[in-house]
Amino acid sequence: MALILPAIALAAFITLCYAALCAASPFGRCRRCNGLGFALTTDRKGRPKRGKHCRRCNGHGIRIRTGRHIFHLATRIHTDGTRTTTPTTPTPKENLPWS
Repeated sequence: MALILPAIALAAFITLCYAALCAASPFGRCRRCNGLGFALTTDRKGRPKRGKHCRRCNGHGIRIRTGRHIFHLATRIHTDGTRTTTPTTPTPKENLPWS
């Protein structure tokens, strides 16, 4: 029972630190290409050379962090749920004989 409070405090501290990191730097390096934007290959002599274009990050070398993605998703859901819509009144149509 005595270890529950410090564990909760530690979890809250880690969560707040990650939220601050996502607010300060919303993008991280791409895990597939390590932020280069392309894969490294070697030539026949063993020297590194530029490889194929990274399809995961589209060659930019950055990705959006998971916390920032969740924040954007929550913001979008909240905005869609609380958006006020003005009631539209149907416009009167003319009674034309050919329509």
